[in-house]
Amino acid sequence: AIRCTTTDASMHSQQHGQFYFKYVRPGQSPAVGRVAGEADKPSAPKYIKWFSELQIEDVPLVGGKNASLGELYRELTPLGVRIPNGFALTAEAYRETIKQAGAWEALHEILDGLDKTNVADMSLRAQRARDLIYSIGLPDSIIAEVLEAWEKLVEECGPTLSVAVRSSATAEDLPTASFAGQHDTFLNIRGHANLIDAVCRCFASVFTDRAICYRVDQGFDHFQVALSVGIQQMVRSDMASSGVMFTLDTETGYRDAVFITGAYGLGENVVQGTVDPDEFYVHKPTFELGHRAVLRHTLGEKAIKMVYAQRGKETCRNVDVSHAERARYCINDDEVLVLADAAIKVEKHYSKRAGKPRPMDLEWAKDGNTGLLYIVQARPETVASRREAQKLVEYVVKEKSEVLCTGRAVGTKLACGRARVIRNNAMLSQFKPGEVLVATSTTPDWEPVMKTAAAIVTDRGGRTCHAAIIARELGIPAVVGCGNAVEVLPDGIQVTVCCSEGDTGRVYTGEIKYDTIETDLSIVEKPRTHLNVNLGNPELAFQTSFLPVDGVGLARMEFIINEYIKIHPMALLHPERVNDPAVIQQINERTANFASPPDFFIKTLSEGVGTIAAAFYPRPVIVRMSDFKTNEYASLIGGKQFECQEENPMIGFRGASRYHHPNYAEGFRLECAGTFIFRFFNIHWLAPEQLPAVARICLVAHCRHRFFKKKKTVIFFTFMMTVCLLELLPNLRVWYTAMLRVRK
Repeated sequence: AIRCTTTDASMHSQQHGQFYFKYVRPGQSPAVGRVAGEADKPSAPKYIKWFSELQIEDVPLVGGKNASLGELYRELTPLGVRIPNGFALTAEAYRETIKQAGAWEALHEILDGLDKTNVADMSLRAQRARDLIYSIGLPDSIIAEVLEAWEKLVEECGPTLSVAVRSSATAEDLPTASFAGQHDTFLNIRGHANLIDAVCRCFASVFTDRAICYRVDQGFDHFQVALSVGIQQMVRSDMASSGVMFTLDTETGYRDAVFITGAYGLGENVVQGTVDPDEFYVHKPTFELGHRAVLRHTLGEKAIKMVYAQRGKETCRNVDVSHAERARYCINDDEVLVLADAAIKVEKHYSKRAGKPRPMDLEWAKDGNTGLLYIVQARPETVASRREAQKLVEYVVKEKSEVLCTGRAVGTKLACGRARVIRNNAMLSQFKPGEVLVATSTTPDWEPVMKTAAAIVTDRGGRTCHAAIIARELGIPAVVGCGNAVEVLPDGIQVTVCCSEGDTGRVYTGEIKYDTIETDLSIVEKPRTHLNVNLGNPELAFQTSFLPVDGVGLARMEFIINEYIKIHPMALLHPERVNDPAVIQQINERTANFASPPDFFIKTLSEGVGTIAAAFYPRPVIVRMSDFKTNEYASLIGGKQFECQEENPMIGFRGASRYHHPNYAEGFRLECAGTFIFRFFNIHWLAPEQLPAVARICLVAHCRHRFFKKKKTVIFFTFMMTVCLLELLPNLRVWYTAMLRVRK
């Protein structure tokens, strides 16, 4: 129990000027803490450090998380990055608590001789250690300092203050070991008693099963790692949204993008993977040049959100999200750009401090009362940034089988094994090494078992969730956010988990055949000619950009239209001319979250082209306008209503002849609109020589936009001219130079 007692307030303030709260154990008499001596000044707190007093070098004092929060608060706040204020209880308080209780010897007796491969014994020892630490409580002197700091934070933030109580180990959030999720965090903590209890529980979480296992794997001594506790003002994201972002692409290690995920409510669901979040990409180089646009959007399911609990012992609870909210992004584009700006500033600061590029992993929150965006945590990214950039490993599928479920791919690998469905912690003992772990979602407590899995498949979560982070650390493939994996993957069935085919991960039935190709790019000799790659799939753009090529020689627009849009352009412009109810329903479903059906086409096409251009920036990317044949157009949703039947579509109504024809001129305008949203100066447009004058003017005007620092190229060609040039001029560089170029 915590009881706060004072003498008469006016007399107290006149005689002593200040008072503090004292922790009173059951059975003790309350007493008022008083400064010794009327004229004496209060001594500086021994175990409390405010964020404004901390910097990144203070890891031994307050752990990685709190040192980073101090660095952010001190150095990034002046740059316009919002950081909630708070204070840290130092790691020395943890050591002093155990020392005064005489518990070090008891901890040694519990943990000495521990074998992490004996999961049952390790779990029993860990529970005994946690019970021991929690039972000893905190010394009175430490409680007094914590509560005094709490009162100062209340004065600053107001009487309705609630805080996040976060663990921060002295070996945490390091460039080589994150310790992410190993220790406990408590949200929406209010009042003295709850605060002290949360601190005790944080101390006890040093000995969670997952933390013990992680320390063993990383080579840390259990008794050398200490824990600091951060007490930070809560941002009311329970009334808005929150999430995680990285200053690189987590799957490929591509460093010129900010990758942002978010969902409604508190961020714990995004971190733990119990929700399928929205995803956004922002291209850093063009952002810093002044062209600020969201490169890619992916709408997540966001089925639940975590909010404050109004009653009972629980401080937070999950509630369902309405279908109307699910159909919207949790933040708008302007807010995405604000977050990207903050992420870039944080990365630049930490890179400058480190003396080398330092990709960052950040957590953000939006305040539902003010609408302001905050950074609540930042740590170095420890997986994708440490990959060998000069070694390319490709997994090429030779034959496919039935696809049982799909989700978001984590990594680029492929693995086979027997599926094992785990529905709760009690079933973990059934899991055998080498099996594929299938679950609704995973928690940090599962990590000892996850480390023996061939692959991981979950129903919930995005690419920044717990399962995804652990899969990357272990170097195994994972498919997250499947939605139905637990239902469609029975125990014991042989499956192949494939993440080598782009952003979409697939679970195939059986063990499919594949080849593994390893290439050491450091010894690949480049030819004297310019070497370009052909690429149509935007999902492979970041990964392909690591190849030692000079750019993209051909990016065909047809692939994006066929694989991502899937609807005939004229059906989007004139849905009233579609007379099949089933087709109309398909169109409505695919375009439901956009301002209009044409807007769906324009944004989807622009994101596909923009992703390829961003991946290879500033290397040139040649994009060819669409060249579908009539039978290919007819195969698109709603296409049969707008296409004629031809005996030989190869030489029929296609290419430039379509662009200015009354039956398709409106569709071509959609293509032009979709290609000109992103102002990447490395895009060069490949268009037929017979392109109508209006379209030529549009292309050339795009290339003269004031944003570009240098002129761009539009190439007009005919098929026969290309064939002749290829036969006469085998040198590709000469071929591109010899093409008819139109500048201005």
